[in-house]
Amino acid sequence: MSSTMEGVIENGTAAVSQPVTDEISAEEVALYDRQIRLWGMDAQARMRNAHILLVTIKALGNEIAKNLVLAGIGAITVHDAETMTQEDLGAQFFVDDGMVGLNRAEAAAPALQKLNPRVKVSTDTTGGIESRGAEYYKQFSVVIATEADFATLISINNACREAGVAFYAGACYGLYGFVFADLVKHQFVIEREKSNVETKIGGETRTRSIVSTTTKKESGGKFTEFVTKEEVYCPLEQAVVSQIDKTWRPRKRKGVSPVLPAVYGLWKFQQTHGRLPDPYEHKEDTKLFMASMHDARNTLGLPLENVDPSFAISFLDSVGAELSPVAAILGGMLAQGVINFLGKREQPLQNLLVFDGDVTSAPIYCLRPQEDEE
Repeated sequence: MSSTMEGVIENGTAAVSQPVTDEISAEEVALYDRQIRLWGMDAQARMRNAHILLVTIKALGNEIAKNLVLAGIGAITVHDAETMTQEDLGAQFFVDDGMVGLNRAEAAAPALQKLNPRVKVSTDTTGGIESRGAEYYKQFSVVIATEADFATLISINNACREAGVAFYAGACYGLYGFVFADLVKHQFVIEREKSNVETKIGGETRTRSIVSTTTKKESGGKFTEFVTKEEVYCPLEQAVVSQIDKTWRPRKRKGVSPVLPAVYGLWKFQQTHGRLPDPYEHKEDTKLFMASMHDARNTLGLPLENVDPSFAISFLDSVGAELSPVAAILGGMLAQGVINFLGKREQPLQNLLVFDGDVTSAPIYCLRPQEDEE
């Protein structure tokens, strides 16, 4: 078999090519035996040939990078143009107090590399990530943007979509957070025992369709069916102006997590004021944020009850805070979503997950334009 790729840390603007080997070595088979048994050799091969771009390496980025590197991706480029501060030490485990003043990506890279020497770890410390075009993103298999402002998320997402590259975004706000996915158009295979009911080709949900099926006879006379499905996505700029599913009844709408209008309200606040709300610096920000939440609630088609002033204040107080347990949960969910995408063997996230640490819930909402579906 082909020789394996040794771990290397490169600095400066990302210029990392895809791993040069397609086959998995015997050493890698032994190393990743458990997960190969779980999702198969083909899925592991796709992972070890994947090149991930991670934008911003703070608490959430730490967790995402850790999970992906341990899973055996081929290469990861960490982009962060900011320097380490004392605040970065509170919820991050790749850095220590002797690194304050260093670039965040370069500070975290050595510890990240030690997790798995077979993964190629690179850093990109140059600014202007939000203005890079589609050609830049074409070198990556997946782009993950964390803790970015709304304008940056939109810019990166649109460039990734033009490049045909899967895009994930995520952020932690104290006890709360979100994960968003735009995989453009993604096919995956579901393996299941064949039933007596024939699987029909065609639309299955608003976003998912069945493309094809194959059947395999197993020992003992049982039949296994492999169903290829396709999910179609929309970009974030369309999701944020979309309503909750129009078929939902009022009771179900009232049950929507308050984190959803809070996250949308935060983005609307950023669009309007060009910054995050800070009621300690600007006393009027609490009122302005509440107005943004109500605007978001109205856009989503939710009732007034979905904006609770006490929750809004709790969420607002959490903006800018990093909590390790929340970062671990969200980072695990996002990384698993990337692994599922690369493996093409599991149902992918469609398309927005919000996390509420008050009640430990993580509902997923499919938010996309609906008028073209009627």
